Amino acid sequence: MTRVVFSEEAEADALEAFRFYQERREGLGERFRDHVGLALGRIQTSPELSPVVYRDLRRKLVERFPYAILYRVYPGLVYVVAVMHAKQDPAIWKRRASGGEPG
Repeated sequence: MTRVVFSEEAEADALEAFRFYQERREGLGERFRDHVGLALGRIQTSPELSPVVYRDLRRKLVERFPYAILYRVYPGLVYVVAVMHAKQDPAIWKRRASGGEPG
């Protein structure tokens, strides 16, 4: 199975969204986390199935939440660059696409 690694920024994105939803309603953060997990599972199974949206970055939408996982595929590895709300400025993840490679 393909290994998934999060950039520090992507990890912070996901945690911020989890906290936001958890503060809105008890248990909603867990539902968000579960749906992100389902999306990551699909990415692990078929990393090249999601469309390329910028250079070599692919986007997997998170079901039931307005979020997307933006990632890059390497042999045996998926590197998550961002977990972004659909309304956020795409310039944020496009900047991240230029830097940070898996360590």
